[in-house]
Amino acid sequence: MLSARSLFQEIVDNDESFQLFCSIAASGESQGGWENARIAALVPDSMRDLAPKITRHGADEDKHGRIFNALLRKRGLSPVPVPPETDYTMLLERRGIGLAHDKLRREEALTEEDVVVYLAHSRVTEQRAADQMDMLVRHFGEHPEFGKAIHMISNDEDNHLAYCHEELLRLARAGHGRTIQRVLRESALAEIGVYRDVSLAVMDHMGRVLHWPAPKAAALAAGIRVMYAYERFSGWHRMVNLRMPRHRNALGGAPVTSPEFA
Repeated sequence: MLSARSLFQEIVDNDESFQLFCSIAASGESQGGWENARIAALVPDSMRDLAPKITRHGADEDKHGRIFNALLRKRGLSPVPVPPETDYTMLLERRGIGLAHDKLRREEALTEEDVVVYLAHSRVTEQRAADQMDMLVRHFGEHPEFGKAIHMISNDEDNHLAYCHEELLRLARAGHGRTIQRVLRESALAEIGVYRDVSLAVMDHMGRVLHWPAPKAAALAAGIRVMYAYERFSGWHRMVNLRMPRHRNALGGAPVTSPEFA
């Protein structure tokens, strides 16, 4: 029987599929770290109070990239090139979601609206990340090889999501409410399409590595498309609502590190 647990276990048990999984994850986290570092450097003077939290956000994502690379090293593996069709971050950018990398490479201050766009985009993508890590913690939180790593990443993703909720609510009260709702909706609808495409591409690569029979590959692809249909119909609404988190000022301190994953 196909399940998230059995599927991930199969990927983890094979060095080549594990290598691809960790390489994709590390690349995405490293891109996120760079983006946040650039946003923190370019944040407008009127929002300088956000810079330390944006910096913390980026530092956490850099740490996650190092964690995935450390998991590879523990098996004597090296990162492999990420197939472009599995590059979630870049595919979102091509859809016009978030802040374009060419804008972040310039030495020009961002606008307040740019920061609102960044936070709204992050609220959507951090929801996905938090949900995925929650699933991994439920099924593999006690795994001897990477249980500690996924607990650490999951805690960080929960903090990132709480930060996005709190700051967007603050900015909504400051008069950015309409922009926030518009960008949240646009980001969510684009994200679910990109997530479907990336999921299909990743499963296609994994299927070739693991020699999945055609019926199994077809069943997995069908499941991904069914999930997309649900999210397109109504599931996306959970990615755009805002509520004050229980954990306030979630990114107000220094990043939590671990020598094991340095």
